[in-house]
Amino acid sequence: MDRSTAERATPGGAVEGATGGLTALLTGAMAFSMLQLFLLGALGPRLVGELGVSPALLGWTTTVGFGTAAVLSPLGGRLVDRIGPRRSLVLLLSVSAAALALIGAAPGPGYLLAAVALGGLPQALANPATNKAILAAVPPGRRGPVTGMKQSGVQLGAFAAGLPLTALAGGIGWRGAVWTAAATAALAAVCALRALPADPQAAPAGARASLVPRGDIAWLAVFSLFLGCGIASVNTYVALFGAQRLGMGPTAAGALVAVLGVAGIAGRVGWSRAARPGRAEWLPGALAAGAVGAAVLLLAAPGAGALVWVAAVAVGVFAVSANAVSMVLVMQRSAPGRAGQDSALVAAGFFAGFAVGPLLFGPLANAGHYGTGWLLVAAEFGAAGAVGVTWAMRGRGR
Repeated sequence: MDRSTAERATPGGAVEGATGGLTALLTGAMAFSMLQLFLLGALGPRLVGELGVSPALLGWTTTVGFGTAAVLSPLGGRLVDRIGPRRSLVLLLSVSAAALALIGAAPGPGYLLAAVALGGLPQALANPATNKAILAAVPPGRRGPVTGMKQSGVQLGAFAAGLPLTALAGGIGWRGAVWTAAATAALAAVCALRALPADPQAAPAGARASLVPRGDIAWLAVFSLFLGCGIASVNTYVALFGAQRLGMGPTAAGALVAVLGVAGIAGRVGWSRAARPGRAEWLPGALAAGAVGAAVLLLAAPGAGALVWVAAVAVGVFAVSANAVSMVLVMQRSAPGRAGQDSALVAAGFFAGFAVGPLLFGPLANAGHYGTGWLLVAAEFGAAGAVGVTWAMRGRGR
């Protein structure tokens, strides 16, 4: 069922016949929206050595980036509902390019944090803009698979940061690798401007919708908060954990992020296809439970180094995939005309978790207490699972 006349018309019928091209563009937008933070995690061993970034400060980069995104997300959703997905996607990719370029030029930790804060804007726009484009241009029966594919773009960014860009950093330096990513984002912005039909005239500002999530959206926001805490800690510290505790080289440690990314792509596509009404409601709790097992594997990795690779795969298949399922549920449950705003509110919970998680984990990593850190991650995933199961049971009761 179409959500509203505005959402039917936004990208136009020209895009509807080219779902594949639209999916590729939305997947790229999601990848670039968070690439800077994956890069900082994958390049962590190099930044610690070359830029004077401590493990605790590395966690602060994630906190600043996602804290900014969490604050801007509700306003970003409102902006997307007003100006349309094409303008929003071009803005997203352009600012991503600028943030990456500034990271590459950062002379010290302070400038690095400022550049990461700028990168919070594309994160705030990513889910509202891409979800609204899907609701407008993709037939209802195809929305689950397309959503899973575009959400996998985030993990495509993790793969790019963890393998090709980390390898490139070994050849031309970490700054050159980040600048290469910035140039690619700028090229993607030009492609979006040329490929997408023009948005209709920006809608006038109407009555302001509440910025407080309610009902199903509130439950999904809280679930995403705890989920984000755990995922962010793994993304930020798994490479450093591999280098400092498991004796891995910088390139091999960065590859852990790539493996997590590939597993997340497969998991997001597969679980989003399975997220049909009547079944989708139970997936968040089940996937969070699987993520608890992944955290336990990280805890056991110092005694059996190969387990860190299994854990990286499990985090991608379970924890990362749960975020894609929550976005499918948002599109199934959002009110007419509220797709952008509701997506932003759930994303704000996720981003808040990403801001808080590394802030809690950072001091533990700084002191070398990774085991305690992975126990904390397991507790965060467990809390997400409890919220997901409680919400599903409440829905069944109704």
